[in-house]
Amino acid sequence: MAIDQLQPAPSNQVGVYVPYYPQAAKRSLLPLAISLYQKGSLEGQRKIEGGESIPFVATWNVSTLPADLTRCRIQFDSEPDLSYELMLANFEFVDFLIEVIMNFKRARLADFSQSFYRKLLRLDE
Repeated sequence: MAIDQLQPAPSNQVGVYVPYYPQAAKRSLLPLAISLYQKGSLEGQRKIEGGESIPFVATWNVSTLPADLTRCRIQFDSEPDLSYELMLANFEFVDFLIEVIMNFKRARLADFSQSFYRKLLRLDE
């Protein structure tokens, strides 16, 4: 399903996440991000400056509590050698999905943020 076809998640599912997002801009996209999170996967393209975008498929386990852990796997270009995985709290991962939606609205491209990739590749450890 395309990001622009997402239906907002019901308020009872969104409410438990609200305290984690004090920023109004992120809070307004939270119902869509929860809906995307509940899909358990995202197909997108990693934009490469000066080059062609690389397609990816991200998959993750779904849970209802913000503090539960999400295991996210991302595979680039259908290549098993280009697979990565990370574990983080659901509320953190949903924050990255909010950024995906913001990026999509801005550039019409489904892609994670630079900070997500830094975490995925463990560049800040």
